[in-house]
Amino acid sequence: MYAIVATGGKQFRVEKGDIIDIELLETEEGKNFNFSDILFFHDGKSGFVGLPKLEKFTVTGEIIGDSTGPKVIAYKYKRRKNYRRKVGHRQKYSRVKITELKAS
Repeated sequence: MYAIVATGGKQFRVEKGDIIDIELLETEEGKNFNFSDILFFHDGKSGFVGLPKLEKFTVTGEIIGDSTGPKVIAYKYKRRKNYRRKVGHRQKYSRVKITELKAS
């Protein structure tokens, strides 16, 4: 049994027990989070496709904590102009463990 959910502009294929990193959520650690955009659900026998999303299915996850992604460096340079700029960015994520997939 698996589902494809959309959150933070990205899509994730999730099963029960999976741990995924999604865009930072403003909820506390240990709380449950319900995914609202379920695009596809497969129950082991047949698949259900949402146009654009499914309403009768729920995917619930527990927020484990926060994490950070890799450091990304952007470097601007113009030759012979003495112009150099180095900017770093590190994205913050919420780590979520999928606890339940069910059809209502």
